[in-house]
Amino acid sequence: MNHQERKAAFIRLGEVLGAISKNPQESDWAAAFNQAEAQNRWFTQENMALALRGIAFMLQADKLDKWLSAYSDIPEKGDKRVGLIMAGNIPLVGFHDLLCVLISGNTAVVKLSSQDEILPKKLVEALVDISPELASQIELSDGKLTGFTHVIATGSDNSARYFEYYFGKYPNIIRKNRNAIAIINGDESLDELRALGKDIFRYFGLGCRNVSKVYLSDKMEPKTFLATLEDWKPIGNHNKYFNNYEYHKAIFLVEKMAHLDNGFLLLREDASLGCPVGVLHYQTFGTLDQMKAEVKIHADKIQCVVASDKLGFEHSVPFGKAQSPELWDYADGVDTMAFLLG
Repeated sequence: MNHQERKAAFIRLGEVLGAISKNPQESDWAAAFNQAEAQNRWFTQENMALALRGIAFMLQADKLDKWLSAYSDIPEKGDKRVGLIMAGNIPLVGFHDLLCVLISGNTAVVKLSSQDEILPKKLVEALVDISPELASQIELSDGKLTGFTHVIATGSDNSARYFEYYFGKYPNIIRKNRNAIAIINGDESLDELRALGKDIFRYFGLGCRNVSKVYLSDKMEPKTFLATLEDWKPIGNHNKYFNNYEYHKAIFLVEKMAHLDNGFLLLREDASLGCPVGVLHYQTFGTLDQMKAEVKIHADKIQCVVASDKLGFEHSVPFGKAQSPELWDYADGVDTMAFLLG
């Protein structure tokens, strides 16, 4: 297969997944959805369907054409066997890496996360049904990862140390903890601030592109900002989410830690970029120049910046779009395709 044929297979996959995402329980994915939800209670039916829609969004023909036009000499068959160590924090989070390996003509030797085993297997099954030739490029490993020449591993800061120890001698991409931030200048519309709720709460805040910290201009009161998130109150009906919220609320009360509480989210002033489920950190800033300096300081820990275009932050993402990355929005800013073709 050449890369045009592989591209056609992925375009078709996007069409299939887009159709399934509209009503998964009426499709042949119903059993996979139910099993995945039973295995991992963070994987709700809604969030799994959202993941399928996100992949379908990526796999549109014009987007694939634009993405691949940046790379020349994509081989008909690559010679790399790429060990993919996938995360399991949100459904199908490792899809983009799999896409890059396959469309570049290389072989994916995949180690699935125990938190997300069922959906990737179902997706590979769907892809091979569309293009049986791709079966020879995909190996799903149930045990120790072996027989690879390159490695792409995604995990936490702790697991990254393990990955670097074991895989450091191979050409690799090793990803660590990252978070998204949002910058509120005080001039945003109510619709923009409400849209930010998607960036905070989708996937319960467990993704690296979820906003875990907001920077508020001194023109914006924290209480006023918190009130714009009321549309997301139903998230408190999810048992695991609400347990996390209540646990951290109890800690804040016992330790007399200042915070704001709207009944389903705790807003706390904190310098840390990362925050627990059920908590959102914030800090205030005076000028945009100060804020831009802050972003530079933490650049290696920020996955994306959610802000209005008019604020002038490089590669900023519109409100509500953090969980809708484009194909060229590489994790950690590392060009996976360039790595695979190099």
